[in-house]
Amino acid sequence: MPEQRFVPADFVVPPSLAADGFRLEPLGPQHNDADHAAWTSSIEHIQATPGFHERGWPPPAGLSLAENLRDLKRHASDFEKRSGFTYTVLDDAGEVIGCVYIYPSRADERVADVRSWVRADHGDMDGPLHKTVAAWLASDWPFTKVRYRSGA
Repeated sequence: MPEQRFVPADFVVPPSLAADGFRLEPLGPQHNDADHAAWTSSIEHIQATPGFHERGWPPPAGLSLAENLRDLKRHASDFEKRSGFTYTVLDDAGEVIGCVYIYPSRADERVADVRSWVRADHGDMDGPLHKTVAAWLASDWPFTKVRYRSGA
């Protein structure tokens, strides 16, 4: 029986997404300081965003920069292995304002489980981010089922 893949072997994973007021690029170790600052400034806001509280992320006590770096390296490895895709959300000035996670559902690997967060001081971006990413998933990705939870 062939191995179940999250995306087909011949699928070209989008390297980015540009939208009005923000852009997405693959999250990696180069974002560590800015990513850490973004989410640690907004723990309560992120935990109130659907899809995060039940996963226990972010941890109320935070993570060290070294722990965050390990997490970013894991996300980058998942991206490279095509087992999950995490994008950082950057504003027009290139500042990290959030993240988008695209992973197989824990309950059904045929379903893309998508979550996103934005910094509390960019809470007004939840709706536009959700709308833009949902349309992108429908038009540019091979998923037949998507469950996208956000603060929108």
